[in-house]
Amino acid sequence: MSEELEPISPAEAKEMYLNAREHELSQSSLDSYHYRLKHFIRWCEEVEGIENMNDLSGRDLQRYKTWRRDDGDLKPVTLDGQLDALRVFIRWCESIDAVEQDLHQKFKALMPNLNRGDQQSEDILTTDEAEMLLEYQRKFEYASRSHVIIEILWHTGIRLGALHSLDVDDYDPEAERLEFHHRPDSGTRLKNGSEGERMVALDADVCRVIEDWIEYHRHDVEDEYGREPLITTRNSRLNKTNIRDAVYRVTRPCYYGEDCPKGRDPDDCEATTYPDYCRCPVNVSTHAIRRGSITHFLTEDVPEKVVSDRMNVGQDVLDKHYDKRDEEVKVEQRRGYLNNI
Repeated sequence: MSEELEPISPAEAKEMYLNAREHELSQSSLDSYHYRLKHFIRWCEEVEGIENMNDLSGRDLQRYKTWRRDDGDLKPVTLDGQLDALRVFIRWCESIDAVEQDLHQKFKALMPNLNRGDQQSEDILTTDEAEMLLEYQRKFEYASRSHVIIEILWHTGIRLGALHSLDVDDYDPEAERLEFHHRPDSGTRLKNGSEGERMVALDADVCRVIEDWIEYHRHDVEDEYGREPLITTRNSRLNKTNIRDAVYRVTRPCYYGEDCPKGRDPDDCEATTYPDYCRCPVNVSTHAIRRGSITHFLTEDVPEKVVSDRMNVGQDVLDKHYDKRDEEVKVEQRRGYLNNI
């Protein structure tokens, strides 16, 4: 142990760290760091008996990785997120002489190898993230193309293909709703064909964004079939690839003013310029927005049948692939229903 280090317990170091970042991070980010670090504190205190952060070594970190993986039965992508939060914490501990310098570099050999499938299986735009993103867009990019894309995706939970299929006439301002039609003969399809055709109600704020997009920013063009697309480029309907790129660009936390969970500096990050937005390790796909939207509606006590119909997804598929509420949330929601009987 270096003589320059100053003794501090793991729990005290964690509290100092969260207090130090209180004015830098949103409450949801602080809560996320608290959750991810509490397991490390438990391991130090209850498993290894580590009372002083000065004693922490690379071998300890390896032992913690193995313990946390097995104790929590974690998937690689979840373990990656928890280890990365710990890496950022350890790097901060170096700045206050709590651990040996460059200890955070040991994480390079610890991080799980993830493929894109691992990441996509757990990708979700959380309610907090969606609200921060939309708050930013409403203030700084109101009724822009990327803004109207996110408003529609989040508030309807539709698939990429459904958004791509929309025409101006599919929006009914008086009824405040969107209509989805399967039109394979004119270039757009719905995943479930004619079974996916439906009407989706909108709230007044989303309607206002759509109307202002149409009036002030939408290019007045037709596609090759003579249809008037709702989401346009200068020449035609915005294609699916460009919709994906737009979503990857704006769901980077640094885009809407949040710290990078991976500790990257935006000035040095490769994912801050086109066409490399998709290389960001923490932004999300259109499908992750759909997953987050469905989870949000369920968390707000919207009945599963209503969510199933609105998002055009079977209830069995919804339960298996889209409902990301944790068990504690589900228990409390069931308690609320039972208490009202």
